[in-house]
Amino acid sequence: MDVVGLVKAIVTLAGLPRLLQIGIYGLVGIAVGGALLLVRIANATSYLSDDPRTCINCHVMTDAYASWQRGSHGRVAVCVDCHVPHSNMVAKYAFKSRDGMRHSYVFTMRTEPQVLELSAGAAPVVQSNCVRCHGRQLAMIRLAGSTERRCWDCHQNIHGEVRSLSASPETLRPDLPPARLK
Repeated sequence: MDVVGLVKAIVTLAGLPRLLQIGIYGLVGIAVGGALLLVRIANATSYLSDDPRTCINCHVMTDAYASWQRGSHGRVAVCVDCHVPHSNMVAKYAFKSRDGMRHSYVFTMRTEPQVLELSAGAAPVVQSNCVRCHGRQLAMIRLAGSTERRCWDCHQNIHGEVRSLSASPETLRPDLPPARLK
């Protein structure tokens, strides 16, 4: 049997009783429909962009978004400028995918910590991006090549005062984006 014939036999479920074929097609249809619904509800396609509003698809990120928006970085950088690699497009989207899956799991399972911190995989990415943008200032203090200290060891207020998620004042939170993007 050639490859085309094999694929056709698999797709048509050749050899199975008609009732079983209908059942399998129905289950596949439900699974595909559920996946498409999940992509729509989660606004999954927004994660392909570099729009900072994407970060507040998860309500726990609203304080970080508000502090970025009001802080000095809000005028010169967006979230991905600091939080994803810039070596090449493959590295960027591979990191966004891996980190996004981790975030999806953490927020879906409600295991997010009260005080958000960078993961072990995200810390070197953010550190290298600090050095990438602030290399001239770092060269003066010889920290650029250091692995002992991270930039946020001293600059702890990059996203404002660190608070637990339950202690953040409602007034700092930005308006959430509309549920349906046009």
